[in-house]
Amino acid sequence: MTTHGDQDRIAAAAAIDEARLWSHLLEFGEIGGIGGGGVCRLALGAEELAARRHITGWARSMGYQVFVDPVANLFVRRDGTDPGAAPVITGSHIDTQPQGGRFDGAYGVIAALEALAALDGASVRTRHPIEVVAWTNEEGVRFTPGAMGSMVFSGALALSDIAERRGSDGVTLSAALASALAATPQATFRPTVRPLVAYVEAHIEQGPELETKGFPIGVVEGIQGVRWFDVDVVGSGAHAGTTPLSRRRDAFQDAMRIVNALNEWMSDPNDVLRFTVGRFEVTPNSRNTVPARVGFGIDLRHPDAGILREKGDRIAAMAAAAARHCEVSVREVFTKAPATFDRRVIDTIETVTRLLRIPSLRMPSGAFHDALFLNDVCPTGMIFIPCERGISHDPAESITAAQAAAGARVLAATLVALAA
Repeated sequence: MTTHGDQDRIAAAAAIDEARLWSHLLEFGEIGGIGGGGVCRLALGAEELAARRHITGWARSMGYQVFVDPVANLFVRRDGTDPGAAPVITGSHIDTQPQGGRFDGAYGVIAALEALAALDGASVRTRHPIEVVAWTNEEGVRFTPGAMGSMVFSGALALSDIAERRGSDGVTLSAALASALAATPQATFRPTVRPLVAYVEAHIEQGPELETKGFPIGVVEGIQGVRWFDVDVVGSGAHAGTTPLSRRRDAFQDAMRIVNALNEWMSDPNDVLRFTVGRFEVTPNSRNTVPARVGFGIDLRHPDAGILREKGDRIAAMAAAAARHCEVSVREVFTKAPATFDRRVIDTIETVTRLLRIPSLRMPSGAFHDALFLNDVCPTGMIFIPCERGISHDPAESITAAQAAAGARVLAATLVALAA
C-alpha cells in the first residue's frame, strides 16, 4: 500500500524526462569542450563563467530564484510552501580537470535541475524549499585547495585566509571571484545559509564497481579518509660516467627503495586500501647526472580510521629505514578522517530505490566530493550512477542516457521525501 508521500515521490520520479536530461547534459558538455568528448572548465575561468551563465539563464526561464554567496557558490531555489523553512540542498560542481570528462560534477548539477523541472511537471509541492548548488572550485586545478566552495560554506576554510592566493595563471582568487559575480548579474548576492535540512549529491561513480556488479544505483554510505604526505630524499649530485656506484648518494635509488618498502607495507588482500605515489620530482633530472634530490607525494586512503592511522603513522619510520645513503624527511600535508553519512538520508535513498524498483548497492566513495564537507554541517548522502569502465577525469568518461535518468529519478524522489 502506497501513502500520499509515496505517490508524490513516484510522480516526481516518473516526470523525469530522459531525452530532455540527456540533451541538457550534452549541451552543457559543449561549454569548454576540447574535442573527443572532453571538457576543460577551470574554476572561475572564462569557460566556467559561461557555464554559470547557462545555468542562471535556464533557471530564470523556469521561474526559479538564483543566488550567489561570497565564495561564488551558485544556488538555484525552488520555493517551498513554508517561506521560513530551511532548505534541502542538492548539486555538485561544474569545474573540470584540464582534460576532463563531460559528466564528473556536471551530472549532479544538471540532474538536480531536471529534478526541479520534474517536480514542477508532476505538480508536487514540498514544505521545504529545494536549492540546486554549483560549488566553486571542487577540482582544485586553477586554485588550491580543491572543494574550496564547500569548505568555505561549511566553515572548514576561511575565505579571508585565501582571498589573495594566486591561481596557476597568476590571477588572485579575489579578482576571479569578482569576475564570477559580474558574470551572473541576475544572481542575488546573499551570505551563507543556515540551517539546512539535508544535502544530497548525485555523481558518477568514477570507479568500476557498479558497472562490474550490474547495479544502476549506488547508495553511498560515506567517503573514505585520506592522508597526504610529502617525502623529501636528499643525496648528492655526481657525474654519471665517473662516480662508482659504491660511492654514490643517489636520491632516486633510495626513493625507489622507500616506495618498494611502502608498497609491501600497504599491501591489502581485500583491495580496500588505496596507496598512490602520484608525483615524482627528480633534481637535476639530467640523464648523465646522479640525482641529488627526489621529492614525491603520497596519497593514502581507507574507510576505516584505525587502519588509516596505523598505516600512515608508520610511513616516516619506514622511509628512513629503507634509505641506504640519503637523508629522508616526511611531512604530512593534509588529513581528513573518514566521513560516515547520515543514516536517515542513506535509508531514505535506499527506500526510494525500492519504491521505484531500481536495484541499488550500498557502497563507500573512494573519491573526494563536496559532500565530504557538507557532512560536517548537515545530514548528507550521495547517489552514484555507473560510468563506463570506471573512467573519469578523462575525455573518455562516459555514461548512458538511461543511467543518467535512473539517477535523476532516485534523486527527485529523495528530494521530495526529505523536503516534505
